[in-house]
Amino acid sequence: MPAFDMHIVLEVLGIAFVGGAIGLDRTAAGQFMVSQPIVAGPLAGWMLGEPRAGIIVGAALELIWVLDMPIGTFVPADATIGTVSATAIAVLGAPSGATLPLIGFSILLSTAMVTMTMKAEGAVRTWNLRFSEKALSTSGPNTGHALFHAQCAGLALFFLKSFVLYCIFIPLGIAATGLYRHLPGAFPRALSLFVKLLPLVGVALVVRKLTVKSFDQYVLAGFATAVLFGQLIHAPGIVVLLLTAVVGWIGARYSERRS
Repeated sequence: MPAFDMHIVLEVLGIAFVGGAIGLDRTAAGQFMVSQPIVAGPLAGWMLGEPRAGIIVGAALELIWVLDMPIGTFVPADATIGTVSATAIAVLGAPSGATLPLIGFSILLSTAMVTMTMKAEGAVRTWNLRFSEKALSTSGPNTGHALFHAQCAGLALFFLKSFVLYCIFIPLGIAATGLYRHLPGAFPRALSLFVKLLPLVGVALVVRKLTVKSFDQYVLAGFATAVLFGQLIHAPGIVVLLLTAVVGWIGARYSERRS
C-alpha cells in the first residue's frame, strides 16, 4: 500500500483545489467546458506529471458522460470529479508510472463514486436555493448586497463540495491500489482489455442515448464478460468482443422492455 508521505498529501490537496475550481465550470460559473472529462483529465494528468493517463481517462469518460446534462431538476453524475479522481488515483497510486490496468481499476473506482457525487450535488443545490430565497426576501437598499453574498456563498459551497469529495475519494482510491496489487494476474489483463473496450461502450451509449443507471449495469456486465471469457477461459479477442456486444444488446433490449 502506498505510503501517504507529505509529498502525496500535498499532491492530493493541490489536485483537489484545482479540481474544485474546475468543477465550478459545470454549472456554477463560467461554463467554458474546461470541466468536461476530455479537458479535465489531461489537465489533471499534466499537473501530476502523467498527461497520458489523463488523456486515456478523459477520452473514455467523455464518451460515457457526454449526454448527461444538468437540465431542469435532473442531477447528473459529476463527470469532473470522476475524471480527475480516476486520473489522480492512477498516477499517485503507481510510483513506477500509471499502467493501463491500473487506469482501468481507477475508472472502475470512479464509477463507484457516482451515487455519492449525485447526492452531494443535490444537497448543494438545495442549500444554494435557500441562499437565493433568503436574498430575494431582503427588501430595501440591501437587496443587491444580499444577492451578491448569496452568489458568493453558492460558489464557495460548490467549490467545497468538490474539494471535500476529492480529499475523500483520492486517498481511498490510492489505498485501494494496495489491494489491486494482490489480485491474481488474470485481473490486470482483464482490466487492460476493459480499458481498450471502454470506448466501444461509450460509442454505444452515445448512439443509444443511455442513462447513467444503464451505464453502471453495462460497465459491470462488460467487465465480467471480459474477465470470464478473455482471461479465465482464454477465449480469442474477437470472441470476447462479440460476446461483450451480445451482453450489451441483451441489456439494451431488457432496458427497453422495462421502460
